[in-house]
Amino acid sequence: MKSTIFFLLILSLCFACKAKKKDVANNLPFFTTPDFTPRWMDADSLSHHLSPFSFTNQDGKTITEKTVLGKIHVADFFYTTCPGICPKLTKNLGLIQEEFKNDTTVLLLSYSVTSDHDSVPVLKEYANLKGVISNKWHLLTGNQDYINTLVRNSYFAEKTLGQEKGVDDFLHTENVLLIDKHLRIRGIYNGTLPFDMEQLIKDIKQLEGEE
Repeated sequence: MKSTIFFLLILSLCFACKAKKKDVANNLPFFTTPDFTPRWMDADSLSHHLSPFSFTNQDGKTITEKTVLGKIHVADFFYTTCPGICPKLTKNLGLIQEEFKNDTTVLLLSYSVTSDHDSVPVLKEYANLKGVISNKWHLLTGNQDYINTLVRNSYFAEKTLGQEKGVDDFLHTENVLLIDKHLRIRGIYNGTLPFDMEQLIKDIKQLEGEE
């Protein structure tokens, strides 16, 4: 009788272990290193989260990591006078804003990479021009070195371009990052490609199903 109970206990533990592995495999991957190698793992084993930050948005409000903690957010990196990829990037992020316009659990953060020029009034004018919704999409400015450090070390935003730039080099990328409710990187996308934006929408919806 004891041997039967012991066997059933071991069997139930095996099934539970397999179920847990299956759940992990079905989730979006985690990105914990600058090379953006996707990893499917138990979240408890993760060490990389976004560092604390504090910047000012287009409405003059302070936005910190606490603003997005407990929410899903999409991050990108732009500047208002950019004549190249930024208009397309901003337009495509507008599609994300529209898709989740009434979803309070999803936010967008756009970090200016020329914050000396992109003051609060400049960002406000840009926001009005691009149809940015306040409290849904935050255009952020602040100390440039502080922004660069966060973008490079927390978001790993520019590391996929093949070479790592110096601290004083101009920072710009078409990369868009998906960050979960616990400030962990869960996806990277080319913000200029419609297909990538469609995938981003699907991944956000999947991420909303996670705890």
